[in-house]
Amino acid sequence: MATRHTILEPKDQRANRKRCGSKGGRPTGFDSEIYKRRSEVERTINRLKNHRAVAARHDKRAYVFHGTVTTAAIRLWRGQ
Repeated sequence: MATRHTILEPKDQRANRKRCGSKGGRPTGFDSEIYKRRSEVERTINRLKNHRAVAARHDKRAYVFHGTVTTAAIRLWRGQ
């Protein structure tokens, strides 16, 4: 299964590909649901990185870092 792109193509590029026909390169394809989920994941990771310990990763052990991320996620979930 090939990996499909999820970032929306600019309108001028789509129009150019259609105008070129079969010589226009890759076909234009965009799945809005995949894009929404990808965007949600990226925004959540960026919100986790707002916590200094998660962004800097000062922990030497994986289980300690996992606890730090879990604590940050709980704080985000609770709205603090």
